[in-house]
Amino acid sequence: MLKRAVWQGLVAGLAGAAVMTAAEKVEQRVTGRPDSHVPARVLARLTGLPESPRRQPRWRNLTMHYGQGALLGVLRGVMAQAGMRGAWASGMFTVVRLTNDQILENATGVGAPPQTWPRPELVIDLLHKSVYGFVTGAVADALAAQDGPGPGQRHAALRPGRRTGVGPLPRAAAHAVRAKPSPRR
Repeated sequence: MLKRAVWQGLVAGLAGAAVMTAAEKVEQRVTGRPDSHVPARVLARLTGLPESPRRQPRWRNLTMHYGQGALLGVLRGVMAQAGMRGAWASGMFTVVRLTNDQILENATGVGAPPQTWPRPELVIDLLHKSVYGFVTGAVADALAAQDGPGPGQRHAALRPGRRTGVGPLPRAAAHAVRAKPSPRR
């Protein structure tokens, strides 16, 4: 499961980062907001690379943007393989993405806590990270669905609906190797 989750998550995270980037470019054309150099500054501080006083190298911005998107996508791939799929899981994952950004930006001194930001900036950031989270989730879910239900979904199927008192799956059922579903005819 883990091997599949890693490659599926990398693919999903890159797709999410690409769609988020496209959405940012559309938003910037509409709002006139300039490019952010925060990702490049964070990468420079994490790696010890020199920082420019103004604009940062574009390659550094893209490396951090797509690298972070791909690596965090692995977590969403694991979630999907475990059976945590759909909008609820993508919402949880979006919070992880936002939290990761804030930890890196605040720990390096590049950013400030979001509650101190101007509200329009905060809304734009939440919107773009939501695009990333839900696109990454949709791709991870679609890839994981090809492998059938995950252990969490099999557990939930024991007694459908919101129920208490449903014990865990037997160990063998939780870790059973799933065969790929046969093609529908």
